[in-house]
Amino acid sequence: MNIKDLLNEFSEANIKIDEPLSKYTYTKTGGPADALIFPKSKEEVQALMQWLNANNWPVTILGNASNLIVKDGGIRGATIILTDMNKITIENKTIRVLTGAPLIEVSKRAYDAELTGLEFACGIPGSVGGAIYMNAGAYGGEVREVIKKVTLLTRKGVIKEMANEDMDFDYRHSILQESDDIALEVVFELKDGNPEKIKEKMDELTYLRTSKQPLEYPSCGSVFKRPTGYFTGKLIQDAGLQGYILGGAQVSKKHAGFIVNIDNATASDYIELIAHIKEIILEKDGVTLETEVKIIGNDVTREKKGSSALLNKAKTSFKSKLNQASLADETLN
Repeated sequence: MNIKDLLNEFSEANIKIDEPLSKYTYTKTGGPADALIFPKSKEEVQALMQWLNANNWPVTILGNASNLIVKDGGIRGATIILTDMNKITIENKTIRVLTGAPLIEVSKRAYDAELTGLEFACGIPGSVGGAIYMNAGAYGGEVREVIKKVTLLTRKGVIKEMANEDMDFDYRHSILQESDDIALEVVFELKDGNPEKIKEKMDELTYLRTSKQPLEYPSCGSVFKRPTGYFTGKLIQDAGLQGYILGGAQVSKKHAGFIVNIDNATASDYIELIAHIKEIILEKDGVTLETEVKIIGNDVTREKKGSSALLNKAKTSFKSKLNQASLADETLN
């Protein structure tokens, strides 16, 4: 793996070396990427994948890093972020989208074209590619309901098309989680709609989101999948974990299904807090929580981990005492 060879081969590409991924993740955490690449077209991604494979580079693909935790050790090899691939084309009742486009923007463009079917997505902060990967949904809607076909790139650099019925969509699942193919483009198939009713629905869902979710802090969105027969937020609340702090990460006081970065949290803070929540809920309720957020990357070296662990322990102890005092004050008031 030679960085100079990559830069020489793709001299016109937007490539950043040793770039902190905390600058791009929604949690504002994550270590450096050896090489962070921002392709602008399907053809550029294909050429990159073919060259990287031929030269035995490890490759990680990211959308806009919203529902994601990158470990503090960062990512080795090439990391490709697709956010510069964001073209949206509308024709009749279909919307063709490159998968780096924000799903929220596609929802807005559908409204502008008086097309209905994507109102539920007006507040989902991920990219279209990420939405396909996990069959993103909210407020009773999922992307699988409006996808006609998806253009994919295999890890060997071969482009292929798949119809909706071949994508194995399920709750927070698609075939991409097994195949590891890369979604490059999607065709949404929508219906003609009444613009006033579309706007009314989007306004309603936007209000629900802003009133209930802790958008004022960095977070990775909903951390856990909803277990059958339960609501994750209520399980966490009933376990007395709402407001719990570990390092710089906190179980949101506004919505217990979110973990927010309140004070320079590390990815390790997030990961350890997730593990703590899962342990408590399993012990108290016998329910095994599964993460919706994806955790990737490398751990920090042992030396760095030892020193940061001591610091985090001190931060956690101090902040937990402050938090307990704060919650007590709220109860008295």
